[in-house]
Amino acid sequence: MTFISQNLAEQTRKDFPLFSNQCSDNQPLIYLDHAATSQKPQQVIDALAHYYSKNNANVHRGAHQLSARATEAFEGAREITANFLNASSSKEIVFTRNASEAINLVAHSWGDSQLEPGDEILLTLMEHHSNIVPWQLLAKRTGCLVRYVGITENGKLDLDDLQVKLNKRTRLLSLVHVSNTLGCCNPIKEITNLAHNVGALVLLDACQSLAHQSIDVNDLSIDFLAGSSHKLCGPTGVGFLWAKEALLDAMPPFLGGGEMIQEVFLDHSTWADLPHKFEAGTPAIGEAIGMGVALRYLQEIGLDKIHAWEKKLTQHLFQGLEEINGIKVFGPSPQEQKKRGALATFIIKDIHANDISALLDSNGICIRSGHHCCQPLHRHYNVNSSARASLSFTSTISEINQFLEELKSAIDFLKKNS
Repeated sequence: MTFISQNLAEQTRKDFPLFSNQCSDNQPLIYLDHAATSQKPQQVIDALAHYYSKNNANVHRGAHQLSARATEAFEGAREITANFLNASSSKEIVFTRNASEAINLVAHSWGDSQLEPGDEILLTLMEHHSNIVPWQLLAKRTGCLVRYVGITENGKLDLDDLQVKLNKRTRLLSLVHVSNTLGCCNPIKEITNLAHNVGALVLLDACQSLAHQSIDVNDLSIDFLAGSSHKLCGPTGVGFLWAKEALLDAMPPFLGGGEMIQEVFLDHSTWADLPHKFEAGTPAIGEAIGMGVALRYLQEIGLDKIHAWEKKLTQHLFQGLEEINGIKVFGPSPQEQKKRGALATFIIKDIHANDISALLDSNGICIRSGHHCCQPLHRHYNVNSSARASLSFTSTISEINQFLEELKSAIDFLKKNS
């Protein structure tokens, strides 16, 4: 099928079984929480069922045909992932449970072996907790210092502050590509050049960008990238770390066990070749295969077409939100930043975000409320929680219109009953 970017939702929604569901009171379900987890097309669901019903066996270890088929599909998913990122080799793809584990892998394996007291890790105020806590733990283990880059008044990364805080002691800059709260898209090529000029490596948390725009790790010149399947129309329980092969070669294993060894003796062991050195134990085989199918599905649609459709949706969403009295939307508008994420995070004066979310849910509309795993960012804005509507290529203009109407009704109801 040839996909046309003008209305991808009409062409793709039939692939997603959940969108045919209705709420308990027979209302149509409107899912606007794609930044938390994406829905899964039937092709991915079928791939999981096919593995468990036809090819269920452990990988790499068995000589029988089931194991051979499972291994071929599993390693095929690694090739698809490498291709999705334009990686130089599938050896650069390490399967993990999720992006959080990928970041922890770097913190333990690279960080524990490379950092000393006085070294610095540079983060930003907009980071997800998964890109803060591992580095805080690393600082306690090694004595390194964690520092933070601020944000501008309109919710973008403060590049002036970044340049001030990058220095010869900075060993790693770890940052989000697209903020899951602000929606801003950080200029990674420019940032990477600045970091490399002082000898620092760059880790990119790409969870909110991989399903929405094309990413070429070589073009970006980054050193590490963390991704998560469940935000890519794939299954939960699997993610990946991409890293330059030379870096992975030099890093010690993260976890010990089966699969990651070459030989085991009573007093020592030797390690398997890349990427298996970092994949201890039986992996999430069916889930990795499903992720490969999801990535291929996104590639067949075309990331440029996805971005174009979501850009149109985001502009429509912002136009509607700007007409609501008393609303504050965080981060740059689509006019201020053309590549911003397809989401809007907002607060309403004197109304709790959880109340907004609950009322919308009663009308079949799923959005997110809370701190979105970004408590430091919310403290920066002096708020406890916010509401977030997040879109995908399966979202429609009519869904956004209904969300906006129900949001206005919810605000009117809560103000009258406060």
